[in-house]
Amino acid sequence: MISLGSLFSRQPAPMLGLDISSSSVKLVELSQNKSGALVLERCAMEPLERGWVTDGNIEKFDEVAEAVRRLVKKSGTKAKNVAMALPPSAVITKKIILPGGLSDQELESQVETEANQYIPFPLDEVSLDFCVVGPSASSSGDLDVLIAASRREKVQDIQGLAEAAGLKPVIVDVESYASRLATSRLIENLPNQGAGAIVALFEVGAMTTSMQVIRDDEVLYDRDQAFGGAQLTQLIVRQYGFSLEEAESKKRSGELPDDYESSVLRPFVDSMVQEIGRALQFFFTSTPHNKVDYIMLAGGSAALPGLTAAVTHQTTFPCTLVDPFEGMEMGDGVRLKKMTREAPSYLTSCGLALRRFV
Repeated sequence: MISLGSLFSRQPAPMLGLDISSSSVKLVELSQNKSGALVLERCAMEPLERGWVTDGNIEKFDEVAEAVRRLVKKSGTKAKNVAMALPPSAVITKKIILPGGLSDQELESQVETEANQYIPFPLDEVSLDFCVVGPSASSSGDLDVLIAASRREKVQDIQGLAEAAGLKPVIVDVESYASRLATSRLIENLPNQGAGAIVALFEVGAMTTSMQVIRDDEVLYDRDQAFGGAQLTQLIVRQYGFSLEEAESKKRSGELPDDYESSVLRPFVDSMVQEIGRALQFFFTSTPHNKVDYIMLAGGSAALPGLTAAVTHQTTFPCTLVDPFEGMEMGDGVRLKKMTREAPSYLTSCGLALRRFV
């Protein structure tokens, strides 16, 4: 018997993108209108205290779970399905070549055999997944297959967080893959739909800045550097004697003394520009490339006044601030002014929410 539902085009079930970083939890829910255009239904974030999440490890499970609960309630969402992500440091990925024409079962057992060679712990302690990328460019008749593996306890930790907040984890992705998915929409808006363009994407987190250099959906280079927005908070603490919490909240609200811009902000922006320039130099010296076509900045500290202009000036490459919601319709639940201010922070959570449609 034919299910009637299959005769009508239906949207996939609502799904949230939930991004847990060292400084906050961020949530995005997307839908599509009748013509298939993306609609931002809601986005919200909840700060986390320092030390609750460190280097991608959840140190204070109950406190983070409570923050996720607060976030879900605050957002007003009714969706229960959620896509989450692990940091790249918690995931081993490897591209392998397998013969074409294998059945699903044969493919699975071949992947397990290959994975045994690359994964430094027993397979029964591992969550293992793979996807067929497509025909191999280097080996005719064979397939490129991407393997991803993580310690099972890491996956269970973030699944447990979702479940503790009454959500159902349906996808566990890798943060860098999710941010690339969200960025690919923006690259398509570049001249010539971004074909052949080399884009350096910097995600400026609280503790770490991640750099990915992308061309035609392929990662040419990636690197993490230990600098981020938390260093600006520390400078504010040192300069004005505020507590860490006070400094963080004043940084977000902009309620800082008159000399803040000249004494604290401008020197910090200068040092960030130097770090970005240094990261690009590492890319140039370790690959055959000597330029990028575009620099894109995302993350909580990417929107600092003067940063994009200073990066363009210093590196000579055009630099823009990432808005992952660019070109989307806005739902009734979105507070436009707040969303516009915070948009660069939502790159990963937006990429996770996009998984509903891909």
